[in-house]
Formats: sequence, C-alpha cells, structure tokens
Amino acid sequence: MQKITPFLWFDNNIEEAIELYTSVFKNSKVHNINHMPGMDKAFSATFELEGQEFMALNGGPMFKFTEAVSFYVNCQDQQEIDYYWEKLTANGGSESRCGWLKDKFGLSWQIIPANLGELLHNPDPAKAQKAMNAMMQMGKLDIATLEAAGK
Repeated sequence: MQKITPFLWFDNNIEEAIELYTSVFKNSKVHNINHMPGMDKAFSATFELEGQEFMALNGGPMFKFTEAVSFYVNCQDQQEIDYYWEKLTANGGSESRCGWLKDKFGLSWQIIPANLGELLHNPDPAKAQKAMNAMMQMGKLDIATLEAAGK
C-alpha cells in the first residue's frame, strides 16, 4: 500500500462512482468492495486509477466534496483533454472555469494540458500574462488557443 492514500466519502454510491472512474481511466482496477453483513450496498472499497490507489466509504449524506480538494489530470494533447472532460461531466457533472469540473458525485477534477506550466511561467512576463488571460476565459482548456495567446 502506498504511504498516503486519498480517502473519499460518498453518499451511498461508491459502486457507481468506482464503475465510472474505472471506465474513464483505462489503467485502473478495483482491489476490493466490502459489504457489511446484511447490507445490500457496499460499505467500503479500494481501487486504483493510473497507479494511484484510493479508498472509498459509503458514509452517507453528512459530508460533501468541495473544490478545496481536486484531482489534477495531466493531459498530453487536446484529444485527451476532450475525452476526460466529456466523460467526467457526463450524466450530471458540471463544467467550471480554467479546466476545472465536477463529476456527477461532486468530486472536483482539473483537466490540464501538460504544457500549461511552461505557458504560464514563460520567462517573458507579457507572454505568460497573455496565456493566463486566455486561460481565465475558458471552461475546458484549449491547447491551441493557450499556445497562440502565449506567443
């Protein structure tokens, strides 16, 4: 087991969440889903997405996800950005600004191009600011527009 593992609290829908996440991220697996004796729904589970282990609990409605914690998905190209954006906003997810979205469970994700850091930290402050200004106008990030702005 890895030293630090994200632990996610769901409102009695971890099996649905794990089904979504493992269908979206191709390099994924379910380690286990635990049921309490006499309960139909899962109580807890462990799963892995792209080498990152997660633990999940069907804890009920007391706690909700907030944007204070999000998962950053490093994307190599626009096709990958489009894929994750579409899959994670589908069926009740919501788009936000600057590459952020919430999936239908309320979990926040950042769908970000791999070159965003170099665009925003360009040694030329004017180019970096243009890239930042372009990003601030976007929901889903568009690599070509960001690159053009940062020239």
